Amino acid sequence: MRYLKLLLIIGFFVPWPHYASVAFSQTHMGSVVAITDGDTFTLLTADKEQKKIRLSEVDTPEKGQPYGEKSRQVLSDLIFNKQVSAEQTNIDRYGRIVARVYQEQTDVNAEMIRQGAAWVYRQYASDQKLFDLEAEAKASGRGLWSLPETQRVYPHRVPPWQWRKTAKQASEPVKITTTTEEMYDCGVKHYCKEMTSCEEAEYYLKYCGLSRLDADGDGVPCESVCQ
Repeated sequence: MRYLKLLLIIGFFVPWPHYASVAFSQTHMGSVVAITDGDTFTLLTADKEQKKIRLSEVDTPEKGQPYGEKSRQVLSDLIFNKQVSAEQTNIDRYGRIVARVYQEQTDVNAEMIRQGAAWVYRQYASDQKLFDLEAEAKASGRGLWSLPETQRVYPHRVPPWQWRKTAKQASEPVKITTTTEEMYDCGVKHYCKEMTSCEEAEYYLKYCGLSRLDADGDGVPCESVCQ
């Protein structure tokens, strides 16, 4: 009992190790057998266990988003059917292993940024090197940085976290007020002849999925009101 009290006293004054970091600091090694998108893949370990890996500190375009398929191809070229090591830093809410990934001497996370195939994931990034690489890629117009920023042109450049937020909003009953105080409600209008402004037409195209409003696929809906 005397020794137990002594241990408790010592434990109170001596800082304990950061167990979260200890739990997450492990390395997974194996062959890449599947590429989900630009930042997620499946690793097959030597004991035939499949593990879903998510690149840490980077975010790439979603499926269906401009540059999404190209980003996936860049990751595939870097690691598919190759041996990699994934240094785990966390587990995300989907149960994926979040990791810094290396293919021999190549830092895959950094290389995705360098090639302009990914954004630095600001919410989770801490490596200044990634921000520097992103700035260089942007200045050189590499990869996704060659896409225009303007929403009047399709495809255009949209950070994935914004794209996901927009997609989530579009999947819910939506009603917004524009600067002209007009109310737009998905399902109410269906054709260009019903649109009273370009802002309204853009809303129905972007948030309500009315692709018919952009018949020529140039990203500008209803040319009769969006001139």
